[in-house]
Amino acid sequence: MNESTILATKTFTGSASLAAVGIKLAELKLFEPIAHQVQIAQKTIKDRPSDTLYDAFISILAGAQGLVEINTRLRADVGLQRAFGRSRCAEQSVVQDTLNACTAENVQQMEQAIDSMYRQQSQGYQHNYQASFQVLDVDMSGLPCGPKAAFATTGYFATQRNRRGRQLGRVLASRYGEIVVDRLFEGKTQLTRALQPLILAAEATLQLDEDKRYRTIVRVDAGGGSLADVNWLLARGYLVHGKDYSGQQAKRLAKSVTEWYADPHQPERQFGWVTETTETYVRPVRRIAVRCRQQDGQFAYGVLISALSAQHVLTQTGQSLCLLEDPAAVLLAYVTFYDQRGGGIETSFKGDKQGLGLGKRSKKRFEAQQMLMLLGSLAHNVIVWARHWLASPTLHHYGTVRMVRDVFHISGFLLIDACGQVVQLVLNQAAPLASALVDPLRKLLLCAQVAVNLGQT
Repeated sequence: MNESTILATKTFTGSASLAAVGIKLAELKLFEPIAHQVQIAQKTIKDRPSDTLYDAFISILAGAQGLVEINTRLRADVGLQRAFGRSRCAEQSVVQDTLNACTAENVQQMEQAIDSMYRQQSQGYQHNYQASFQVLDVDMSGLPCGPKAAFATTGYFATQRNRRGRQLGRVLASRYGEIVVDRLFEGKTQLTRALQPLILAAEATLQLDEDKRYRTIVRVDAGGGSLADVNWLLARGYLVHGKDYSGQQAKRLAKSVTEWYADPHQPERQFGWVTETTETYVRPVRRIAVRCRQQDGQFAYGVLISALSAQHVLTQTGQSLCLLEDPAAVLLAYVTFYDQRGGGIETSFKGDKQGLGLGKRSKKRFEAQQMLMLLGSLAHNVIVWARHWLASPTLHHYGTVRMVRDVFHISGFLLIDACGQVVQLVLNQAAPLASALVDPLRKLLLCAQVAVNLGQT
């Protein structure tokens, strides 16, 4: 028995399972690109600026809804600090000062560092384009904030009229649930203005050449369905699947439908082929009119625009190609594939707002808010990667909220040696998920030589 084992100390933590993820991240040196590339002009007294950013990142993973919670969720939890490779934790006011010291150059450095981390760890970057299409969902979500915050303007914020805030634009690799790109815009920005910069940023992150773009589906709602945006995407080689921007045009095009088919899952909804021809798009597209009966008995209309073939949409929705001769089934596949946005990017926004406090942490300086947004994006992806690493059937359908609330908060003890390294992790056997996670965590920490056991706490 060596001296470090003899001098090991036993420390309780309310997030022993998160500590296991922290050990894995420390082993991967995940945060290293940020430490090397992000150079913030701030005097170092006890903690380097990169260390304070790391503390903010850990607190977000721990479920902190505001940076003030760093003092209670991380600073008071020595075991969690050691698991993530930290010997101490910065005070929350120091973290705030670091964020406020960030410049536009630091934001750009942060974006580049996170791109590097994404390419190293993500499934989206490693996607096999020859085997299947990459599916990218693009959308915006409002982040309300105080009226004095930089770039806080009136805009669309769900259920909040005349509210000021900013807009978060996101590109999601929906097959994997990973955030490819998050960008912050002023409050009045809509997807019509943000689509092209978001796609160009995603191209850089994923390093999409022409061949890969031809095997990538971009899915957008009506905000990205203008003629100019759709043609821009088509000209770059993407397969577009989205909703037409113009509601009036949708109502007019619906008149050309010769046969309507009822949705078997939503009887109030019907769809049919738009028969009016068009030469306004730079590549061939198919258009489907969709109408839904409202409470007043009138129909609301929309038109889907798709560059996908019937074979493509049947494959994407997991249906048999035997249905190619069934027009109702093919139409339903087109509509269903668009509906799946709800389980992709819209769910990601909701999960991040509830589980990671997206929208709760608001900084007055725009660059500070951008840095916080990027740390939240990284936390989202780490949760996705952790679920993949653990490979437990129990976690297959767990979203961000349940991962943070239930999976990352299994209490237990950490055995820490004299060198400050975690050598053993004991999960509280009374926790509902402990028995299901003990074997996956053992496999996760095998290379780190950390023992994982069940016990009483």
